Amino acid sequence: MDSTRVTEQPTSFERPQPGVDPADARGALPRTPQPPQALPLQPRPDGAPRSAAPGAAGEPARGTGADAPRAGGASPAAGYEHAQPVAAEPGAHRPRPAPEGIPAQPDPGGRGTGPAGASGAVRSSGTSGGADRRSSGPSGQERRSGQPLPSNRPLPMRRDGDRLRFVGAATRRIARGMDLDEIVMGLCRATVPTFSDAILVYLREPLPVGDERPVGPLVLRLRRTDRIPTERDTEIGFMPVPAPEQPAELSVVTNELCEVRSGSALGEVLRGVRPVFTDAPSARAALTELLGEDSELAVPDGQRAVLAPLRGRRRVIGAALFLRRPERLPFENDDLLVAAQLATHSALGIDKAMLYGREAYIADELQRTMLPETLPRPTGVRLASRYLPAAQTARVGGDWYDAIPLPGSRVALVVGDVMGHSMTSAAIMGQLRTTAQTLAGLDLPPQEVLHHLDEQAQRLGTDRMATCLYAVYDPVSHRITIANAGHPPPVLLHLGGRAEVLKVPPGAPIGVGGVDFEAVELDAPAGGTLLLYTDGLVESRLRDVWTGIEQLREKLAATARLTGPDHPPPLEALCDEVLDMLGPGDRDDDIALLAARFDGIAPSDVAYWFLDPEETAPGQARRLARRALARWGLEELTDSVELLVSEVVTNAVRYASRPVTLRLLRTDVLRCEVGDDVPQLPRLRQARATDEGGRGLYLVNRLARRWGATRLSTGKVVWFELHRG
Repeated sequence: MDSTRVTEQPTSFERPQPGVDPADARGALPRTPQPPQALPLQPRPDGAPRSAAPGAAGEPARGTGADAPRAGGASPAAGYEHAQPVAAEPGAHRPRPAPEGIPAQPDPGGRGTGPAGASGAVRSSGTSGGADRRSSGPSGQERRSGQPLPSNRPLPMRRDGDRLRFVGAATRRIARGMDLDEIVMGLCRATVPTFSDAILVYLREPLPVGDERPVGPLVLRLRRTDRIPTERDTEIGFMPVPAPEQPAELSVVTNELCEVRSGSALGEVLRGVRPVFTDAPSARAALTELLGEDSELAVPDGQRAVLAPLRGRRRVIGAALFLRRPERLPFENDDLLVAAQLATHSALGIDKAMLYGREAYIADELQRTMLPETLPRPTGVRLASRYLPAAQTARVGGDWYDAIPLPGSRVALVVGDVMGHSMTSAAIMGQLRTTAQTLAGLDLPPQEVLHHLDEQAQRLGTDRMATCLYAVYDPVSHRITIANAGHPPPVLLHLGGRAEVLKVPPGAPIGVGGVDFEAVELDAPAGGTLLLYTDGLVESRLRDVWTGIEQLREKLAATARLTGPDHPPPLEALCDEVLDMLGPGDRDDDIALLAARFDGIAPSDVAYWFLDPEETAPGQARRLARRALARWGLEELTDSVELLVSEVVTNAVRYASRPVTLRLLRTDVLRCEVGDDVPQLPRLRQARATDEGGRGLYLVNRLARRWGATRLSTGKVVWFELHRG
């Protein structure tokens, strides 16, 4: 009598067994079982025979010697955790337990082709199933019911250990999903074909997020389906098939939308939360309501369909339908517990995925509103920008950039970096950026802007630290004024391809307090490109700041050489090339990048005059404007320009005490600017029929393409623009 003990181990569907296609999405498939072969007795070193296993006196035990027969290239005992000799010798080989996973089902037909014949009562090493040789009789019948075993179909899990191992592996697979699709796909792939032949997953439309109360009726939408593939071989069972890009759909189309009516059978099942068999009359009515009256999906009779509600933290968010084919054994009562566990883990995972998606959406919206949606198009300069968060899990940070148009066709270029990359840093960044825009509107010098930002940071808190670089570019004079507050210096790429790190006083960071900031004025040649950036571009754990700045300078010079000495590189492509210098370990911080191409305004396109605040000033302004338009070949604009210049200069002369400035700029549009020493800004109003004045700005508003007024530190500027033909 052979009393060799065999302890089954599960086969993981996530770790395919040898001989199985690893591309199969459902893991290992059943193989032909082979019975273990008895191993000959091995003599003990002292000459005494080896003792038998406990409980089988006089019975030979399995050995591990070199003369032990092999099956499939391995010892038959290698797959059995408890099949070990009683007295193991030092250094003797001990069997290695099989990995934990989803238990597979052996071939119930027992059509093995191994040396042991076709009995198939005991599975071979490395395979596992829900039924062992105790589950089937000698004639191929099911032990409990006496019915013939289905051919080439997975057997149900007969033991509690099988179910526990399956639930553990399935829930781990579901928990690995981060978003909604991954979680639902994990549920489908974990249950088919081990637990069911097909699955339909319905989710609420729309899915509620967190504690928000859904509005409108409960509507379920078919989110995903999966089934056992029909491709199989008639001799060796299921054939491994490549994993499809999309989940396999059922062969029949079911109802995609289902509105759950109050008090209906489906509503009662969902309210009960617990999975139910669909063979009961109430559950059958709920299934008909879910699939639709005209559905062609034939649900097998008996306990071969389980409807499991998916309940999240607050409410039911969907339902899962598990189906088995008629030739497969029906579900058992314990399978309802398995379905409940799968439904609970899936629902909670979907809830968390929705919350994570909402948080990511809020972070993206916050960052988008904190940064400029589009960059302005000021005269004489072209702009491009980039922003990269530190990581996908931290999508908001304290880095920002801005470009603010200023009076006189100037533009302010700002780049800043608040300490940290969190929601708090983003909130502080938003306040500092708003303050910088307000100060820029007052046309304060760069060093004064940084001084007021420092005061604002101290009002926000004692630990609110930030770095900032503020620059003002004048396209008429081709000069740029820069002030720095602890920020990395900008890099200027000249037209010939030479890259230069500008020498700007570093200054102290914003928030230190009691520090004076210094501004420098430098040349901004036409065709040059100024690059402003945050330290995340040049500093990381692998390099220091100055090493990164030098690499940036070399990268800009190398990119400029590709386009030649007479043509600057395209601005957008230049930004992409700069970001390509980042390596895999160089993303430790947020990155904000602002590039400005200096086109400038040629002196021949500028006309500038000083007018005394006298009554003759409007007439003089009309004559000067007429001559400039004639020189530029814009005589068709003479009438409009003379009328508008006369109105604006008249208003300026009426209140000014110092000379009034008049400037005409010829770019893609004709721009006229009139400045005086009165800080009060003019307001557009509707003049009454009896008023003698008050119609000047009304005419400007009607005839000009755009117009505006900006307060300066020395007064104000009123400007308007006209189309050139």
